Amino acid sequence: MEYLYLKALHIIFVITWFAGLFYIVRLFIYHTEALEKPEPAKTILSDQLSLMSKKLWYIIAWPSAVLTVVLGTSLLISQPSWLKMPFMHIKLGFVFLLILYHLGCDIIFRQLQAGNARYSSTQLRVYNEIATLILFAVVFLIVLKNELSWIWGTIGLVSFAVVLMIAIKLYKKFRKM
Repeated sequence: MEYLYLKALHIIFVITWFAGLFYIVRLFIYHTEALEKPEPAKTILSDQLSLMSKKLWYIIAWPSAVLTVVLGTSLLISQPSWLKMPFMHIKLGFVFLLILYHLGCDIIFRQLQAGNARYSSTQLRVYNEIATLILFAVVFLIVLKNELSWIWGTIGLVSFAVVLMIAIKLYKKFRKM
């Protein structure tokens, strides 16, 4: 029974972590665009977006990331046989990439809190899709486990990434109209 509680909590915090990551990058995009506006809009929007980002980052995203990792580790301790399964090694690789992504978001967060936009809103839109790709990869990996054909899975993931990039370019054109 303890295992099921750990698993349920792990899933809940994975969801809140991804929600935090998806929304924080949207706030980065809005903040970057706000820094390009004339005064007083620039200051008003930047101050509000800084506050929103700070609350999201420290109250939702970071705690969810930590709890996801702690609960995931607890699940692996309770089910050590999973570490013998190839799909788990690949999943943990994606988790490592997600942690790197989170740390990248932390760098961007700190830059924007200081009023520095080092990336354009378009670059941040592309960056935002990395978490989406990781989410798709992990969910399909966990659901399909060893039944996943790595060749078709890789082709599907790359195709999905291409479709996302095309969608971003089309959205950018649409916004300019």
